[in-house]
Amino acid sequence: MPVLRSAILANRAVQHNKRSLKQVLGELPLAAEMYWQLRQGGGPPLKSFSLHRIQKWLPTIRAQAEAAVHQDIHGREHPSKRIVIFTTLRYWIEHAVVMGLALAGQGHQVTLLYLPFPQWKRPYSLFDQRRLNAYARKTLAGAGPLLHTISLLDLPQAAQEQLPPALVKMIEEVSLRDAQYTLQVEQVETDGDLPSADLYYLRLERNLLAARAFTHWVQSLQQQRPEVLLTPNGSILEMGAIYQAANHLGIPTVTYEFGEQRGRIWLAQQSEVMLQETGALWAAWKDTPLSEAQWQQIRALYASRQNASLWENFARLWQGQPSQGGAQVRQALGLDQRPVAVLPANVIGDSLTLGRQVFSENMTEWLQRTVQSFVNKEQVQLVVRIHPGERYTTGPSVAEVVRNVLPELPPHIHLVQAGDPINTYDLIEIADLGLVYTTTVGMEMCMSGVPVIAAGKTHYRGKGFTLDPGTWDQYFHMVEQFLDDPQAHRLSRPQVEQAWHYAYRFFFDYPCPFPWHLLDYWKELETWPMSRVLSAEGQALYGSTFQYLIGEPRKAEPMAEQEIPLGAESPEDPFEAA
Repeated sequence: MPVLRSAILANRAVQHNKRSLKQVLGELPLAAEMYWQLRQGGGPPLKSFSLHRIQKWLPTIRAQAEAAVHQDIHGREHPSKRIVIFTTLRYWIEHAVVMGLALAGQGHQVTLLYLPFPQWKRPYSLFDQRRLNAYARKTLAGAGPLLHTISLLDLPQAAQEQLPPALVKMIEEVSLRDAQYTLQVEQVETDGDLPSADLYYLRLERNLLAARAFTHWVQSLQQQRPEVLLTPNGSILEMGAIYQAANHLGIPTVTYEFGEQRGRIWLAQQSEVMLQETGALWAAWKDTPLSEAQWQQIRALYASRQNASLWENFARLWQGQPSQGGAQVRQALGLDQRPVAVLPANVIGDSLTLGRQVFSENMTEWLQRTVQSFVNKEQVQLVVRIHPGERYTTGPSVAEVVRNVLPELPPHIHLVQAGDPINTYDLIEIADLGLVYTTTVGMEMCMSGVPVIAAGKTHYRGKGFTLDPGTWDQYFHMVEQFLDDPQAHRLSRPQVEQAWHYAYRFFFDYPCPFPWHLLDYWKELETWPMSRVLSAEGQALYGSTFQYLIGEPRKAEPMAEQEIPLGAESPEDPFEAA
């Protein structure tokens, strides 16, 4: 043990000396740049920050965008806008170049602001920052002059920029969310000598750097300031900090993300896209009945989710076990004929749960108090379904949260682990009541006629088919009321149809058509090259999305109806899908 401890201490000393040396070299003029150019041949300075994909595509897509500008194929139906895109991390930067050139090819003045950092959760010495900056600057220069690219590290006066206290407070909240998201926890200690505190202050330093640099840059432009800011996500990391800074400066914002559907993008104007605010969309379409083809689409999608199979452009498969039926799941869990309340949990620290509290402090508190409230309710059975997505995460499990308050589960409370061979839709079949935070399973329970109490700010809350308490008292009263007579509180047929209608709008109309998904843009560029996207054909499909992307109002147009894949089974009546 003494030998091992000595080795660990010696290794730490070596690493400290390396960091100190890098910091000294980073302060020497041109030292980092010369090292990168002479010793690393001008290539990626770190393996985790290679821009080789965009470097390969840049000459082609830039030339095609330039050709579109010269041909004026759009007839300048819409005025040119001054657009700034901000992002960081290698994959977002590469994708932003493609998006920026597409917007420039439509006649807009586009600037890409970026921070050339490979990771959000580790610090970089000044020596590494300068090497990364030199490499990114050289690579992205190939997008000019059509796309203007600027590294925030090239704005030296930014560090002296004083931010208003209100903005600093918002950035502190973003930094806390960063730590929650990274560690996949909801309780983060920001004081003391703890890894969570180190991570929080790293994120705060980086986020403040980004906000100061952006504010300095915008103020230096005077009358030529951006007319719209585009940034991914808008809730976390430097993108969240820049989003908050843009709001403070009065610059219109658009945030974007990519979900499980290929060929689709999520967009939000003046909002964080991960909030999934569907109010305006639902208001526009809730009174328009679905066509028979649209009913077939949503039935087929539900059937594929139920049977653990992929469907059309949906690329995520959360269920690991096809549906076996309600009788089988009752037998597997040892459930009797007493009423069943099903609580499908979200992944702790997921971006779809952070900041979504209504009356609880967070999802963890809601989960703990809910489970505790069922201890003496032996007339009912509670099934806590851990999200199957926990199989792919590294943070603490919901199981730990439950065990912390109930080390020994009473016989009427059951815990279904993430990897257990239990299909969530079989649990829906036997459920008498659903208790949810923000999971989409709550909406799908309503589609099966199960009454659902939504405790968090989920996108389907307040859409006419869920119970939406605003206080703890209201929440527990609703639970007691429904468990007293479960069958009397099943959803009505109009409510179930409303849930199906909303589900269609959420899955098929909320995402906008877009040619290049973040994960596969370099492959999709082969099917949808820049020239095709900017052609009359491409603009007929994607033109309205690009307009929405730059801040124009969204047109109330439904997504084009898709064909049902051969062999897909869909019930004739939505009630039969359960």
